[in-house]
Amino acid sequence: MAETILLIEDEALLGAELVRHFDRSGLKTVLVEDLAQARHALLETGLSPLVVISDMNLPDGNALDLLEEVRGHESADPSAEWIFLTGFGTVADSVRALRLGAYDFLEKPCDPKRLDLIVAGARRSAIAQRRLDDHIDQRNRFYPVDAFIGHSRAAEEVRALLGRLIGVPISALVIGGETGTGKGLVTRILHYSGPRAKAPLIELNCAALPRDLLESELFGHEAGAFTGANKRRRGLIEQAHGGTLFLDEIAEMEIDLQSKLLKVIEDQRFRPLGSEREVTVDLQIVAASNRDLAQIARSGEFRADLYHRLSVFDLELPSLASRPEDLDELVPLLIDEFNIKSGKNVTQVSDEAWHALRSYDWPGNVRELRNVIERCVLFSDGSSLPTQWLQLPGRTPPEPARGVDGEVLTLPLDGSMSLEDMDRFIVQTALERAEYNMTAAARNLGTTRQTLRYRAQKYELKAPEQDDDGQEG
Repeated sequence: MAETILLIEDEALLGAELVRHFDRSGLKTVLVEDLAQARHALLETGLSPLVVISDMNLPDGNALDLLEEVRGHESADPSAEWIFLTGFGTVADSVRALRLGAYDFLEKPCDPKRLDLIVAGARRSAIAQRRLDDHIDQRNRFYPVDAFIGHSRAAEEVRALLGRLIGVPISALVIGGETGTGKGLVTRILHYSGPRAKAPLIELNCAALPRDLLESELFGHEAGAFTGANKRRRGLIEQAHGGTLFLDEIAEMEIDLQSKLLKVIEDQRFRPLGSEREVTVDLQIVAASNRDLAQIARSGEFRADLYHRLSVFDLELPSLASRPEDLDELVPLLIDEFNIKSGKNVTQVSDEAWHALRSYDWPGNVRELRNVIERCVLFSDGSSLPTQWLQLPGRTPPEPARGVDGEVLTLPLDGSMSLEDMDRFIVQTALERAEYNMTAAARNLGTTRQTLRYRAQKYELKAPEQDDDGQEG
């Protein structure tokens, strides 16, 4: 019940008056008289109120004990805001209430207008929290462990590792693998299926920014820290507080910045550019690179101490070439995705297309496969995946669909044959059917002998017995 208030009050007259008051405001109010009834409603019947208004001291105990129990129970709605009313509150009770996450703590008798203001604020807070939870749940559905697709042994091993990693509060890890193997996807799975799902995921490609701009992006700056810094800017490290910071292509980060990042990881605090104060942060760092960080750390190109601090766990992603059997799942899923995006209806993959896909080594991995399938779906004209648009490097494209059936000449209009190739094919076909008699061929094409001779010479079309001038021998 989205607009429900749960009222826990053992004074019958006060309870009835509050029910009438909130009902007049258009809210559905459920009244219970003790903690046992409230516990049954919240934990057993599935009642999900926006706001709980409770007397502090009830016949069967202290309502703060119920709040603590509900906060730690999986079946209870964590977004509900709690407001406590009491005739003789203590400082200890108020401190405990706020520590447990209560919205407010009021003494009886409470002015109705003040109560309405507090309930309105609690409702807004609960609604906002529910929207955030719904958004996170949607993200979790998009990025479960099973989002790493494949039935190969390599894919199953990656999913098994991800299943273990999301269950532990790991502070840092390194994801390796070739370009396009899914390092960004794995990071999102770790974040949105892990304990930091409700906090931000901040992503940064370290190779995309020059050194000075990268430092400003990471650490932020105060107004006046450098020319053009007109106002304070929160860095990505600060923005990722409580969540995950994904540093892609970290091997491209300058050595001096690596030392500053190491200090952030070790001390959990940093100083923005131009600032005199330090900012404390709590975050998980995921570092990714298509280079072997352990090897370049040994060679001195990357700080060894930073590598060892980041590599609490190393996760190496397999290349697509090492798991070709996973194409059986990846290709149909990608076709479905791009069918939806483009409004196409590709439902079949020919044996020829499957052979081409399976025999290619995919140096760009899943990212390259996505691009190939997207192109084929976008340029498809029917229900079959068009083989001519695979355009895989090192493979000769198939001959375009063209031919002559009686007096009908067929040419493709799918982009596989240029206008000049069409012109050459028409001229060649006309000459062959007229046994290279220029006059007859020109008559059949509705053009002049001189025009046809010019095109035949342009395309170097001549009968075997003709000389270089195109004269009959």
